[in-house]
Amino acid sequence: MAYRQAWKESIWAFALAGLLVLPGGFASAQGRAATAADVAAYVGPDRTEKLIAGAKKEGTVTVYTSANVDDMAVLTAAFEKKYGVKVRVWRGSSENVVQRSLTEARGGRFDADVIETGGAAMESLHRENLLQKVTPPNQADLDPAALTAHGEWTGTRYNIFVAAYNTKLIKKDELPKSYDDLRAPKWKGKLGIEIDDTDWFGAVIDQLGEERGLKLFRDIVATNGISVRKGHSLLANLIVSGEVPLAVTTYAYRTEQLKNSGAPVDWFTIPPTIARFEGAGVARRAAHPNAAILFFDFMLTDAQELLRDRDYFPASRKVRGRPEGFAITFIDPAKSLDENQKWSKYYRETVISRAR
Repeated sequence: MAYRQAWKESIWAFALAGLLVLPGGFASAQGRAATAADVAAYVGPDRTEKLIAGAKKEGTVTVYTSANVDDMAVLTAAFEKKYGVKVRVWRGSSENVVQRSLTEARGGRFDADVIETGGAAMESLHRENLLQKVTPPNQADLDPAALTAHGEWTGTRYNIFVAAYNTKLIKKDELPKSYDDLRAPKWKGKLGIEIDDTDWFGAVIDQLGEERGLKLFRDIVATNGISVRKGHSLLANLIVSGEVPLAVTTYAYRTEQLKNSGAPVDWFTIPPTIARFEGAGVARRAAHPNAAILFFDFMLTDAQELLRDRDYFPASRKVRGRPEGFAITFIDPAKSLDENQKWSKYYRETVISRAR
């Protein structure tokens, strides 16, 4: 009898402390609805089953993303088919994703369940205390560069910055092998660049050496000019049309997609080759915490093969390893965020404001 009474008292103590996992749900304190922190804390063997059950009850998940519309449509369709949970997507640039998330949070509004965008933007949201720490289900399979020390977001895929060219206008044996080669007069009026690639610029200059790197790009622009465009997809399409014969900053995956569709475009690397992780994180105040973490897990498991099939470089080394033939320097998202003002100024003064 005494043992039974003690057992009952222990059960109630755990429940009141918010540590007891009740049938059909995750732990919650004093009867309140489970939060993202409650759901993320559970590591039992039936974790996935509980996530699915909870997500089905919630019925929907809202994702803020800067991903390509067509690519995100493939991912969300696969998630909805597998789990029967509706995905609502709001898309904008990385800057707009951060701005909207901050504005809503400061107004006491928490619409986003999952945020999926560039590394520096995700790091900014971490610093604003808007993300919940979640351990990836397949952490050991991920590229080490996909992981963050704080664990509040995880890289899902990485974009490799490459140069790309119109194969009808430029021969492969004419391609530059270094940035120094772009100072040659034959590139006059043929070069393009993306207007917001500040982090790429900072990483390249850091590798080349600040004084030498800045002078090199000043010389390139002064000698041959450069066409500045907004949007990597737009820039890739302009290469295909021939309006920009050679672009210095494009994404490998987008160029590969166009190439595989039959477009006259190909890519190559100019060392140092820079890459940036895009990542996903669960909102700390997610209205649909089960669906949010289920979608986060999906992005790092099932979605990895879907990303690979769409010519991305996914975070999972089991799905696709790093490309061979050249070394990659990954942008440090924290450093990029800290030095953004400096490199934005240098990029604007060295390239953008001198472009023609």
